[in-house]
Amino acid sequence: TNIGSILASVNPYKPIPGLYSVDAIDLYRQHRLGELPPHIFATANECYCCLWKRHDSQCVLISGESGAGKTESTKLLLKFLSAMSQTSLGAPASEKSTCVEEAILES
Repeated sequence: TNIGSILASVNPYKPIPGLYSVDAIDLYRQHRLGELPPHIFATANECYCCLWKRHDSQCVLISGESGAGKTESTKLLLKFLSAMSQTSLGAPASEKSTCVEEAILES
């Protein structure tokens, strides 16, 4: 659920097909926060928009207990931001993975 720009999420401890796919990235990049159901990509899109359109510095805080999914959430956030940066360069959705993205996600 969203509480303003805060996303409260629960680790389902199992994969949910399509939840974090390229199609989900494309869907959430086209909508503002609150227009679609709560999702980490919606939060990441709001961060990206504020960064580039308003020239405001951004900070994303991901917290939770051990095993809550903080590392996976961080990877998803970075995956979205990387895809958005590629989109701004005109790359199609299917080619959004780059060496830079892979290096960041592996770190």
